[in-house]
Amino acid sequence: MKHPDILERFLSYVRIDTQSDDASVSFPSTAKQKDLAAKLKPDLEALGLPDVRITPWGYVLASWPTNQQHKVPTIALIAHLDTSPDVSGAGVEPRLHENYQGQDLVISAEENVVLKVSENPHLQEQIGKTIITASGKTLLGADDKAGIAAIMDALTFLAEHPEAPRPNIKVVFTPDEETGRGVEHITAAEIGADCGYTLDGETLGELEDETFCADSLEISISGINVHPGFAKGKLVNAVKIAARIIEKLPKATLSPETTEKREGYVHPTQVSGGVEAATIKFIIRDFTVKGLKKSEKMIEKLAARVAAQFPGSKAEVKVSESYRNMKVVLDKHPEVLAKAEKAITMAGLKVIRSSIRGGTDGARLSFMGLPTPNLFTGGHSFHSKREWIALEDMRKASEVIVHLMKVWATE
Repeated sequence: MKHPDILERFLSYVRIDTQSDDASVSFPSTAKQKDLAAKLKPDLEALGLPDVRITPWGYVLASWPTNQQHKVPTIALIAHLDTSPDVSGAGVEPRLHENYQGQDLVISAEENVVLKVSENPHLQEQIGKTIITASGKTLLGADDKAGIAAIMDALTFLAEHPEAPRPNIKVVFTPDEETGRGVEHITAAEIGADCGYTLDGETLGELEDETFCADSLEISISGINVHPGFAKGKLVNAVKIAARIIEKLPKATLSPETTEKREGYVHPTQVSGGVEAATIKFIIRDFTVKGLKKSEKMIEKLAARVAAQFPGSKAEVKVSESYRNMKVVLDKHPEVLAKAEKAITMAGLKVIRSSIRGGTDGARLSFMGLPTPNLFTGGHSFHSKREWIALEDMRKASEVIVHLMKVWATE
């Protein structure tokens, strides 16, 4: 039986709309994520994996026993089904730009979407490769369908080469990673592995062992609503209080648009409400819990100070934990990183150890008892209409998985 190659798989996956919804209270947050799950189950079964299922929550789980005679560990390969809530994933039209020569790529003249080398320095490393983008109307979905495609391609190689050493393998495709809820309805025991690897990174050769610490913060503002014709000295406008709080946030620091590397930020993501009540939602990010708490205390003081300027109003702050820096856990499991580094080197690549200015399912899984660093897929400019990936880099991600399985099976 001839199996699809990585390009065919990837193009078929990105055409399935799996955009998640961070305002939804259901799980998965969108039912359409299950459309991709429904495709992946028979694809895994066609490779000969004996135990494949979709859970009621929409997780795709598969098990594949080792082909070795000696005792080997169980390794989980993890990627997520959903795409970002920020940009539409409906009607994705993938476009191949073959034999790329280092120029700016006009993805869509009509939409004025241009992939500029000045804004994407990694394009300079892609000469002669095939760049894949969408049409300029949607994101591409390489985050994280490139990860799914790389895992499926590696499993295809192992199925077609039964002599290639492999450990016990668990495959986990999760919904709602982009909403931060990707492992909300699964446990480390249910996965049943000794360690895992998310395929959800970017640059060729990258191995990420550190994430942000992340919290969400919500300010609930109470005003006093009075008919505006008779409001003098009585009305307290919650909308204006919200606007004042946002205006008083730091401008030169502590925002996504002014920070980089190991700098944290506070990021207002949504304002809603009216005169009587309004809400501001934030995400808070820092590489340390201490930095996280410092930013949250700053917002609490700011909210109280502004509310005090509007007698009769209240501003209540609620903080919810999202995830923590997985480095705390991974530093206790150096072999998980060492074997990944060896696999990357075996693929002829330079290892790039880096930190994620974001999070993955692996961050929460690590604290749930499953140490899980993140491996590259080759994708770039995620969550945007300028998202792109080099086909050859995605193939290298698949190759690294094959080498990684060999290392775990034989060493």
